[in-house]
Amino acid sequence: MAIVSGTVFDGLTDVITRIVETLGAVGVALLVAVENVFPPIPSELVLPLAGFVAGRGDASLTAMLIGATTGSVVGAWILYGIAAWIGHDRLHRLVRRHGRWFGVRIADLERAEAWFDRRAASTVLVGRCVPLIRSLISVPAGFRRMPLGRFTVYTAIGSTIWNGALIGAGAVLGDQWERVGGVVERFQWVVVACIALGAAVFAWKRILSPRLRRTPDC
Repeated sequence: MAIVSGTVFDGLTDVITRIVETLGAVGVALLVAVENVFPPIPSELVLPLAGFVAGRGDASLTAMLIGATTGSVVGAWILYGIAAWIGHDRLHRLVRRHGRWFGVRIADLERAEAWFDRRAASTVLVGRCVPLIRSLISVPAGFRRMPLGRFTVYTAIGSTIWNGALIGAGAVLGDQWERVGGVVERFQWVVVACIALGAAVFAWKRILSPRLRRTPDC
């Protein structure tokens, strides 16, 4: 995520810069793996910086891309593993017990699971290229126990596209590599708005509208 500001952001930038400049592609791999599990480390900071470092001749662009994609896959495996450990049964028990508070029923969950099963490959592939969704897409894949080989392949392809775009932008922009973060942040707000709109529509249809219909007229 890019929603980190002020002194915290400056300090984070300094730390990430030291790691990338000192460890190169290995540092990028480590940072991206952590970013997948702990989003406050923003990929839109790590990846353009990696491109800038490579662009000035201190590292290979190919090595940076391989490192970033390796980190993406490892981070995705971690979230996939956690979700797979929680598993189908625990998730269904949670929805049965508490889903009514959020307007979520077992039937809704089953429909979502069936939808994901039909589109698992494309969902993971495209999801890896969308800010905010990139890491979270590993969770439903883990819950549904998507075959690990397929999950890994589509995660790697989607991550390579995203990583390549940001690393390439950093290499092209040079000293102005930090401008990439501003572009990605605007894209993130579009995603946030879409998610908020979807949540509002769901809440209206599933929670608010039924309650209003049950309210007797005065």
